[in-house]
Amino acid sequence: MLKDGPRIVGAQLAFYAERPVEGKLERFCNLSAWYVLPGYRFHSIPLLMAVLAQDGYHFTCLSSSQDVASIIARLKFRPLDTSAVMIPNLPWPTRADGTKISADPDVIGSTLTGAELELYHDHAHALAAHHLLLLRGHDYCYVMYREMRFKALPFAVILHVSNPELFQHALRPLSRHLLVHHQLVATRAELRTIGRRPPLSVKRNPWTKMYRSAHLEPGQIDDLYSELVCVPW
Repeated sequence: MLKDGPRIVGAQLAFYAERPVEGKLERFCNLSAWYVLPGYRFHSIPLLMAVLAQDGYHFTCLSSSQDVASIIARLKFRPLDTSAVMIPNLPWPTRADGTKISADPDVIGSTLTGAELELYHDHAHALAAHHLLLLRGHDYCYVMYREMRFKALPFAVILHVSNPELFQHALRPLSRHLLVHHQLVATRAELRTIGRRPPLSVKRNPWTKMYRSAHLEPGQIDDLYSELVCVPW
């Protein structure tokens, strides 16, 4: 926070989390909104540097503008591969393929275990996060998504997929569910999250996401514990 006497003139918002990675607890700081009043803009970089001076954190910036991205790139932030596709949500005919979809918190909570259950509990009440469970026999896939709009058209943005292979197999019933029950006309997904490009999908321009870490690899960075799950827009 930047203050001039009692007056707040700037802020760098951040979301903090401690998460297990490869058996070790790692600390994350996700940078969100960064704003300084016009008359105090010369303090903008020192404000950012004060946040980045925290020891022992991995830093992410998952919804930055191109201007912000160009600044933090000079501060050793690296881009994530956010290659993405848009999948049309179509009213596919219901087939007896054994796939069930549930948004029931009791079903989700009683099915998930271990790290996935912890993720669900941590995000169950996040304002921008929606949760679904894809069930097929004894297999399941936990899906977390948010809703957005483009030119007034609502669509889903996939944030987390626990089982990419089952996600791919269940894509038709999932897209039907999102269309019929939530009026979402399409689903946007990054390939780093879902594994491979599905049939009928079209490539979309990647969104700028960046991170800075002393030792974590890009595959160990995701969209969780961030403004993407906490702030609807």
